[in-house]
Amino acid sequence: MKLGYLTMEGRGAAGLILGGVADRLRNDGIRPSGVVQSAAAKPGQHPCETALRILPDGPLLVINQNLGPGSRGCRLDAGALELAVAEVSAGFAGADVLIVNKFGKQETVGRGFCSLIVEALDRDIPVVIGVNRLNLPAFLAFAGDLAEQLVPEESGIIRWLRQVLSR
Repeated sequence: MKLGYLTMEGRGAAGLILGGVADRLRNDGIRPSGVVQSAAAKPGQHPCETALRILPDGPLLVINQNLGPGSRGCRLDAGALELAVAEVSAGFAGADVLIVNKFGKQETVGRGFCSLIVEALDRDIPVVIGVNRLNLPAFLAFAGDLAEQLVPEESGIIRWLRQVLSR
């Protein structure tokens, strides 16, 4: 199996681990593609404020809408997410690994990074993705029996990737 996922408690926790994984891979000469969260929300920011770093060394893209302090519900800017997908797709040639920060609401309905995940698996490129507990049932339905749960720590994920890359 070349589709690994991790779940963690805490908003953005998996994405931050995946950022460390991406950096370690690059340092080891393995070319990651995809997106990782740039940092956790700062004090005073809404916890949904998210900027994604395009891998391997692309720009930062903010993917949330500023709906004001009293707003509730999803702040995702679906157009900005699709721009992130397009950026990753444009630089996908030559990737060794696809890392996706989060299997989120767009992916649960077949949008967002779904097509790129399928393309990576079709090309025998391993995929690592963060999945929160809310979206886990939809992710498992999407992945079928291809998904393998990973220990949510950098070293374990790197070890898993080295194993699947060596097959």
